[in-house]
Amino acid sequence: MPAFRSHDFHTSITRMDYNAKDRAFEISIRVFTDDLEKALSKDNNGQKIVVVNNDKNDPLVEKYIRKHFALITAQKQKKAYSYVGKEQEADATWIYIEIPSQEAVSGLSLQNTIMHDLFDDQINLVNLNYQGQKKSYIFKKDEATLALGL
Repeated sequence: MPAFRSHDFHTSITRMDYNAKDRAFEISIRVFTDDLEKALSKDNNGQKIVVVNNDKNDPLVEKYIRKHFALITAQKQKKAYSYVGKEQEADATWIYIEIPSQEAVSGLSLQNTIMHDLFDDQINLVNLNYQGQKKSYIFKKDEATLALGL
C-alpha cells in the first residue's frame, strides 16, 4: 500500500510574515510533495525527482520557486530573495524563502504561479501578516499576479 495517496484538489498555502526588525518578508510555502515532485520532474526532462528531507534537490526546488513566486516592485522589478530551504512533513513540503523589503507593501505585487503549469484547478492561498494587519489573497491560473495592499 502506498504511503501517500493522490489528492483530488490542488492547492498551496503560503504565509508571508513581515519582520520589521530585519525589514524582510519571511515566507513559508506549503505544497503537496507529490505535486512538487511532478513539477520538478517535468522541469528536468521527465527525470523522476523524489523529495525527502536531506536530499540533494534544493537547487531544483529553488529554481522552480524562483520561476513561479516573486514579489514585484511598483517599477515591475522582481525583488531579489534568499532561498532558505525546505522541509518534508507527511504528504507536504514546506519551502522557506526570505525577501528583503523596505518599501510600503501597498506598492508591491505578488506573482504566485506555483503548480499552475501542472493543474488548471490549482489555487494558491497567500496569508499576509504586515505590521499587525492580516490579509489573504487567492491566486488562480487566470489571476497569477495580484497587487498587495491592506
